[in-house]
Amino acid sequence: QVQLMESGGGLVQAGGSLRLSCAASGSIFNYHDMGWYRQAPGKQRELVAEVTGGGITKYADSVKGRFTISRNNGKKTVYLQMNSLKPEDTGLYYCHARVGGHYWGQGTQVTVSS
Repeated sequence: QVQLMESGGGLVQAGGSLRLSCAASGSIFNYHDMGWYRQAPGKQRELVAEVTGGGITKYADSVKGRFTISRNNGKKTVYLQMNSLKPEDTGLYYCHARVGGHYWGQGTQVTVSS
């Protein structure tokens, strides 16, 4: 079993920054892939960024150059540093881990005001 707990969401003005954290527990190890997805109202959940167990990162085109994903394997934590936030970044952000199956956190709300 794997548990994921997100934190760090909130309300920020356009151009501001936030850092999301996802603390994992259970049977998850350094070689498992982890990432962040988001879902805006009325839209499908979409990949924001992911980092493989080998440290390879992947980003949605809409966030390249503004968001950075990183992981601290000792703490079993993955981070998402979000800079130059835009109103269209608003949504519920979910932590995801691929450990055999797919595991999700409860989500943390990010709201960017214009």
